[in-house]
Amino acid sequence: MSGTPEATGAPAGLRPPEAMSGASAARRGAASVFRNVLGVAAFFLVLEFVTSLGLVPAIYLPRASTVVVRTFELMSDTRFLMQVLATLEAWAIGLTLATLISVTIGILIGTSDLAYRMSSPVIEFMRPIPSVALIPLAILLWGQGFAMKVILVAYAASWPILFNTVYGVHDVDPIAVQTARCFGLKRRAILWRINLPSAAPLIFTGIRISASIALIVVIGSELLASTDSGIGSYILFVSLNGGHMDSVLAGAAIAGIVGVLINSLLGMIDRRMFAWRYYRVAAP
Repeated sequence: MSGTPEATGAPAGLRPPEAMSGASAARRGAASVFRNVLGVAAFFLVLEFVTSLGLVPAIYLPRASTVVVRTFELMSDTRFLMQVLATLEAWAIGLTLATLISVTIGILIGTSDLAYRMSSPVIEFMRPIPSVALIPLAILLWGQGFAMKVILVAYAASWPILFNTVYGVHDVDPIAVQTARCFGLKRRAILWRINLPSAAPLIFTGIRISASIALIVVIGSELLASTDSGIGSYILFVSLNGGHMDSVLAGAAIAGIVGVLINSLLGMIDRRMFAWRYYRVAAP
């Protein structure tokens, strides 16, 4: 039978989410959406109540409903959407560079015990340095343009991917490696057939973490370095003009929405590529 765990490649006693009944999956999906909507609505009502009390002048803290209206206005503004695309362009290029560089270096380090031991002190020294602290240096070296944002994003996003790649490749099951060697597989074949497939879920988790970090860094660099485009540049521009706090908060809200959409998309890819990670124990 094609629907059995054996036919789908799942371990005995486990079944993937797709094997669940359609009605049960639909109920769970509807319940999840309802909880999310309820949480957002409750959060909005609390903010609306607090901001309506007038504890802070409206010029500094406008009502939540005013910010929501301004958010929808910006989402239909072509000029603002171009700023969003400028941010996403720097984010995508920086994250891609970070992935290519970190995965390559991580594989080299993870497959060599000597490199693993020698690189640990250097990595532990470089990793805690915050990317925003490098913005003045980045401005001196690459100016305030697109290249500066991409390089800062690539630097900040590299570390989670590098760590996960190193540990994923280095800590592969030694029994699996020894079994492959017994069957005559060479080092390169073991890397492609054992190490990388085993480390792939961990590497992708690093990419998901780095995606959020990259978005924070690119908007922060636009804001602090006064770049000529991007969401951060827009927030800085309207805040300097004064009296437009609703636009400032709306820009920040849209940045959050972009982050949620990116994480949701990567989560869907994760569940599609590594569905076996989400196997559930089948009912007896």
